[in-house]
Amino acid sequence: MKLLEEKINTDVSLKNILFATDFSAASEAALPYVAAMSLRYGGTVHVAHVLPEINLVRASAVDPVTLGSIYEDAHSRAQEKIQEVATRLAGYPHRTHVRHGKVSEVLSEIIHADEIDLLVTGTHGRTGLGKLFLGSVAEEILRTATCPVLTVGPKAPKPHGVPKHRDNGDIPPISVEVGHILYATDFGLHSLIAAPYAFSLAREFRARLVLLHVIEEYGEHLHNHPGPIAAALRKLEQLQPEDAVLRHSPEPVVQFGSPADHILQTATERETDLIVLGARPRNVKVVTHLPWTTAHKVITNARCPVLTVR
Repeated sequence: MKLLEEKINTDVSLKNILFATDFSAASEAALPYVAAMSLRYGGTVHVAHVLPEINLVRASAVDPVTLGSIYEDAHSRAQEKIQEVATRLAGYPHRTHVRHGKVSEVLSEIIHADEIDLLVTGTHGRTGLGKLFLGSVAEEILRTATCPVLTVGPKAPKPHGVPKHRDNGDIPPISVEVGHILYATDFGLHSLIAAPYAFSLAREFRARLVLLHVIEEYGEHLHNHPGPIAAALRKLEQLQPEDAVLRHSPEPVVQFGSPADHILQTATERETDLIVLGARPRNVKVVTHLPWTTAHKVITNARCPVLTVR
């Protein structure tokens, strides 16, 4: 396959990391992962909170003066909370953003203006209007973000605290364990784009890496004709760059059935700490909800963070 003959570049740069927070417990769970990425890649952390525009409040219910006071109070409370987060990031290069508007649009503006390489957010694992991360808002973020998105769901481990950054350049012990990474691919361009991140993260965290391909339709010839399995294993082996210096050799795995189910099952069986996926481009006309895709199902049900690369 021609795509697999091209060299995969493992020199992933995460110079700017955007942490989108609504100050909930779900967002709190994602902060240690933000710190871990900053430590390993030396990236600046951008902490962002987005308040709804004032026109989203029923203006007919209050007079303009009261409305303005509500607006200022909400902004002040958000500033106080975001400074609390910034205090916990003392020693890390960081910036804070309190903006007003539609969450996905504001985050897209920050991604573009500050050249964000990675967006990190916690998810509630719920759906429905008004339910941030993972609800209609998070789904739209996943659809519109032009950079990779790391989602930390409700079933992911909850690390305790953010490590203190050492000024002498050493990487201190961190509460986030990334010892096992699972990269799932169907060999399409959208999934191969995620491969450099899988290999780079395995190198930076000195983690074991499983390369998984799931054959959806094998027919009745699974045992009689093992050709497709052997071919898939060869493609997985070809993914590893020659210059990739990893502590452990990647393990290729081929299964058949439902991709989402096998990704989740394999992640559980291997005690995976991070799943890496490539996401297909979505229909730009779909605004409110994403289809129940493989990536969406994995993100919602994974017992570890999921990195989605478009």
